[in-house]
Amino acid sequence: MQFFLASFLLLPFLLVCIVESLVKLFIPKKRKSVTGEIVLITGAGHGIGRQTAYEFAKLKCKLVLWDINKHGLEETATECKRLGAKAHTFVVDCSNREDIYSSAKKVKTEVGDVSILVNNAGVVYTSDLFATQDPQIEKTFEVNILAHFWTTKAFLPEMMKNNHGHIVTVSSAAGHTGVPFLLAYCSSKFAAVGFHKALTEELSALERTGVKTTCLCPNFINTGFIKNPRTSLGPILEPEEVVNKLIDGILTEQNMIFVPSSLSFLSLMEKVLPERFRAVLKRKVDVRFDAVIGYNMKGK
Repeated sequence: MQFFLASFLLLPFLLVCIVESLVKLFIPKKRKSVTGEIVLITGAGHGIGRQTAYEFAKLKCKLVLWDINKHGLEETATECKRLGAKAHTFVVDCSNREDIYSSAKKVKTEVGDVSILVNNAGVVYTSDLFATQDPQIEKTFEVNILAHFWTTKAFLPEMMKNNHGHIVTVSSAAGHTGVPFLLAYCSSKFAAVGFHKALTEELSALERTGVKTTCLCPNFINTGFIKNPRTSLGPILEPEEVVNKLIDGILTEQNMIFVPSSLSFLSLMEKVLPERFRAVLKRKVDVRFDAVIGYNMKGK
């Protein structure tokens, strides 16, 4: 009862916060400078990671590029150097904790202290529970969430010491709602959103508010990882569009970025709407893609 009374007394403050948020919608946010910052991007050899590297290169950052694909990594680095940035490449298996830790030591020795960490590397298997092999489930979690712990543990201490830095978590709209035939992926991305939120609170509790956090949650992106994706929410996103939103979010220190922005409304609706209505709404959204189904519907 005491909690509800205290919450009721906060209503005037809630109104002030709402008005403040509405006013901020019409005031351009100041963009911080990241010139000279050391930016580490995992999964930099393809898709979102590659495009993010290009944008940070244009901002005159020093780039540390990680990927398991050496050829893709070198292609990204070549373009970053053409754009005028220094780029250091490391072939790293983000499903391997020891590889992450040993590579992090090399980065600190050969390049310096990372001040912006973009945890982007990810894997996805489009199949139902029965067709998803056990090693695939394990790898999904190793890359999509456990790697976030290892990279953050490696690079966050120096950021906290200086009370300056930025941890970026690339999650997904699938980190806010369940999608059939993406069970392992959704679970790992829910974990990534939870990691971001808990890390944000922990930094606040430790009074390290100079270390910022951002979480990116896009809809389907045209990167080739998911075959023939389609949804009634709109056209499939291009990497450039998503990365433009991400970079803007980092520079204006946004905590959560949905692409398209309408996903934030749908995420809220999922929390407050009746379950029966949510089921109908999801059918209207009509998420589809090519998937392997291991469960035999005819034999049930």
